[in-house]
Amino acid sequence: MPIRYPAPLRPGDRIGVTSPSSGVSDELWGRFTYAVECLRDRGFDVVVGELNHAPSHVSGPREARAAELMAMLLDPTIRAVVPPWGGETGIDLLDLLDLEAVADAEPTWCVGFSDTSTWLTPLTLATGIATIHGQNLMDTPYALPDGIRHWVEVASASPGDELEQRSPGRFRSDGGWDDYAGNPTVRAMTLDSPGTWVRIDPGHEGEPTTVSGRLIGGCVETIGFTAGSRFGGVADFAEAHAPEGLLHYLDICEWNSYDICRALHGMRLAGWFDQANGILVSRTHAPGRPGFSQHDAVRDALGILGVPIIADVECGHVAPHLALVNGALATVTAGPEECSVRQRLV
Repeated sequence: MPIRYPAPLRPGDRIGVTSPSSGVSDELWGRFTYAVECLRDRGFDVVVGELNHAPSHVSGPREARAAELMAMLLDPTIRAVVPPWGGETGIDLLDLLDLEAVADAEPTWCVGFSDTSTWLTPLTLATGIATIHGQNLMDTPYALPDGIRHWVEVASASPGDELEQRSPGRFRSDGGWDDYAGNPTVRAMTLDSPGTWVRIDPGHEGEPTTVSGRLIGGCVETIGFTAGSRFGGVADFAEAHAPEGLLHYLDICEWNSYDICRALHGMRLAGWFDQANGILVSRTHAPGRPGFSQHDAVRDALGILGVPIIADVECGHVAPHLALVNGALATVTAGPEECSVRQRLV
């Protein structure tokens, strides 16, 4: 069964902005409004939902957040949905989402990373509709380095298109965020440290590799809790949509290496990686433990799969951020001469 790709995003289309997890504080509202204006300057009609503020760690009651998200997903005039960012406990609305209704509707591009992947990835797994694990709304104004595509550009692609991205060889060394309160219109990314991808699977450390498969993934600290549930149906997705096998990408945000190791073992035992052709692991500033680094954690849990594992990929919380399409057929090359991902919307 083919992956369903939403219609290409075009100027004049409507984009919905809602916060299924965390909203935006008054202190950072200037960045929010600036990011919305940047989309409008690109020619889009931006619909700002009622639930984008931050009365607590979430933007509102789970029933209200789910209802606003569902309304946007089922509105045929809204062609993309992008939250300001992720959050912490977006998992609470999963059982309120009518994914069957989403599957029956005209597909809508959904975009974001971090806690956004908690509902983004299940949406693709359950419906076969492609989604974009990429920059959030608050990242939208940035000028991206060579090699990284903007999520709007990716959402503007047509079925059948091929999209190439590559590591820019630079990243933000402190793992932090710009001062949106003091400088809400910042557009220049701070990419002050050199670094590129590295292969880490046991016995093949540092070797070049090329691997292909259907992309699927998200933030370990959030999607990991869906493994084994009806919202983590990786095996069913692979059977229906990925006879070529899967190419998993993993965003490691903040857990220490022991926690990540346990989480990945748990996902493996739940069958998450049974159809894996390869694993992409994000660059992270999450702490290691004495004698047990983040790379060690991944090797311990997933090295036994016997597939290539490529680490320090721009698919996590450390800027910059690749725009990866869940469901796209991808070929990843990692070596001293090239670090690239080619995605085909087929």
